[in-house]
Amino acid sequence: MEKHKFEGLYLFLISILPISIVAGPSISLLNILFIITLFLINYKLSEIQIEKKFLLYLLSILYVYLIFNSFISIDYKEGIYRNLGFLRFIILFIAINLFFTISNNQFKFLNFWSSIILIVVFDSFVEFSLGKNLLGYGDGLYADRIVSFFKDEPIVGAYLLGFNFIIVGYFFEKFYKQNLKLKLAMFLILFILVGCILITGERSNGIKAIIGLMIFLFLNNKISAKIKISIFLFSLFFISLIISNSNYLKVRYGQQLFYQLFDSNQRDQFIENNLYLKLYKSGLAVFKDYPIFGVGNKNYRVITTRNIETKINDDYLLNTHPHQIYIELLSEHGLVGTIIVLSIFFYLIFKNLKIIILSRNSIQLGCFTYLIINFLPILPSGSFFNDFSSTLFWINLSIMYACNKKTNIFNK
Repeated sequence: MEKHKFEGLYLFLISILPISIVAGPSISLLNILFIITLFLINYKLSEIQIEKKFLLYLLSILYVYLIFNSFISIDYKEGIYRNLGFLRFIILFIAINLFFTISNNQFKFLNFWSSIILIVVFDSFVEFSLGKNLLGYGDGLYADRIVSFFKDEPIVGAYLLGFNFIIVGYFFEKFYKQNLKLKLAMFLILFILVGCILITGERSNGIKAIIGLMIFLFLNNKISAKIKISIFLFSLFFISLIISNSNYLKVRYGQQLFYQLFDSNQRDQFIENNLYLKLYKSGLAVFKDYPIFGVGNKNYRVITTRNIETKINDDYLLNTHPHQIYIELLSEHGLVGTIIVLSIFFYLIFKNLKIIILSRNSIQLGCFTYLIINFLPILPSGSFFNDFSSTLFWINLSIMYACNKKTNIFNK
């Protein structure tokens, strides 16, 4: 096969990443493995050398640590496959960087991504309005929370958040210097994307979307201070309008969250009964019992299951994970592992902050924004190392490096 044919297949496989995630973990994994296979072939043909090898050394250290973590886990069989499989994300990172280096149509896939995300947004609004999505999903399994094409999982908000700021950054690159109508259309899409995450009922992701919007606007050098303030104020109005016109959202964000937090009579009861706070307490209890290396990746569920019979600790609460990124890391990786993991990821994320701001690359800034809001404290979160969360995280990390020649690992 000729090199340009590989490039077309490369483009196709990256283009369908959002669809493969919707289709399920197995399809997503298969797609990533195809991308990795194609990368290995292209890398051999291209004769391009990786210039920023220190980043790969860091990722190698992270991978070696995860393998080590498996063998000191209380049940190594539980996390070994997840830890071994983590290698695919490191290679995906390199593969996407290579694609941006060898391709003449690096950003063409974002047209397709934008279409897919807008279809999911439309489908979510249909379900929000009619109770069923375009395929008939939404049977009330999770009360009024939106499931969209995910059928039996309320994760569409997390999914949209994973692509939201990449798409927003792409629209800024494409339309910000265009005429007023296109610019207004771009801002309208921005509000609709954030609004759609809010209506899913995933409160944590809704709050992350709002905070992410503020970070993106604040760091975006393409926007004047006056426009930033205007967008922020309109965002508050738009968000208030969405919530106030839905009884479900008023209960979800108002009565079940802000009212209980700011009303002194309700606050103590909220703190005592809130499931997430109980999980936080449980995760910290696990960390207290296993402070050095934790119980092992994916082993929080193991120790809390054992606790049902052995009564190791009355504070342990059975669940898959503690639902907060820092507490999850502390409970499953201990102090040593948490320092290793956070040090490496914070270095990778913040290393090029000056370049990101000065380059005025809105796509890169969008990816940076998503990565930052993943590490917000206190707010609940999905399991950091599970397939769904990891795929979204590494797509953003990979594109953040790949889309700028100053940060792409194949460029000096």
